[in-house]
Amino acid sequence: MEDKKYAADIESITKAHALIKPYVHRTPVLSSETLNSMAGKTLFFKCECFQKGGAFKFRGASNAIFSLDEEQAAKGVVTHSSGNHAAALALAAKLRGIPAYVVVPKTAPKCKIENVKRYGGQVIPSETNMQSRQETANKLLHETGAVLIPSSNDARIISGQGTVSLEFLDQVPQLDTLIVPISGGGLASGVAIGAKSINPAIRVLAAEPKGADDAAQSKASGRLITLRQTNTIADGLRASLGDLTWPIVRDFVDDIIIVEDKEIIQAMRYCYEILKVAIEPSGAIGLAAVLSDKFKQNPVWKDSRNIGIVFSGGNVDLGCYARSCFPLEESNDKKSGS
Repeated sequence: MEDKKYAADIESITKAHALIKPYVHRTPVLSSETLNSMAGKTLFFKCECFQKGGAFKFRGASNAIFSLDEEQAAKGVVTHSSGNHAAALALAAKLRGIPAYVVVPKTAPKCKIENVKRYGGQVIPSETNMQSRQETANKLLHETGAVLIPSSNDARIISGQGTVSLEFLDQVPQLDTLIVPISGGGLASGVAIGAKSINPAIRVLAAEPKGADDAAQSKASGRLITLRQTNTIADGLRASLGDLTWPIVRDFVDDIIIVEDKEIIQAMRYCYEILKVAIEPSGAIGLAAVLSDKFKQNPVWKDSRNIGIVFSGGNVDLGCYARSCFPLEESNDKKSGS
């Protein structure tokens, strides 16, 4: 492992931390005796839902944009994203005073599209399939001369997301296990490298929805697998690992816990009712994983005492949130005519 080259290392993550420090929030860590009792472990929640833009994505976007030289920055940036990366890039570009051209699939959550517009990004709609997203982005690149900033598979993005682990372990040094969501792998790979560089004994687990389990399949087979289609409530976890994130996930993420959508919904509800925090499905999956039977059957469970969970984002459409988390109450209200 030592002689392999990866897209990020502790040096690039530390450098990113210094670069973005003036722009990002040092997000708080929450805990709950009730959830500790339910899990049978001591849990600490890193609230990236309180990050600027409402998600951890602002870290990577800021590192990417403030790493550009003046000539590159002047023509702006382009990305295609279904949500949080789009908003994060728009906000970081606004702070630097450069244009952001954001290709967004037509089915993206309305609240996330509104975030992009709120931060001054230019929204360009595309069809929902990846081919349409990429073709639309390539056309913009040709027309504007702007710089492409991918959502995950980019060294600057990975290093920026890795700053989560530097903060988390500074806030809670006794963590012995970390659980992070996984999709394109920018967060999981950055956090894994950062955490294991600080504490080589720490265990890093990724949480993934069953309907988009390409990372788990890739880990199991030892080769990169991409799914033709995904089906999960966690709209932020439908992307696939890339050629830069996959080697890091393969070598530094200890295991992947697969959870059902119903477990994610229940975790969202616990976040709201117990922690009083609204978390999007992608953000709640870490809590869903730690409360799952799959985790209790995992060899890591026995030796995990102080578990850090990354709440990756809080950008959730309130209408969808209510229908997902409180369906029984909604149904009963209709029956009673209230």
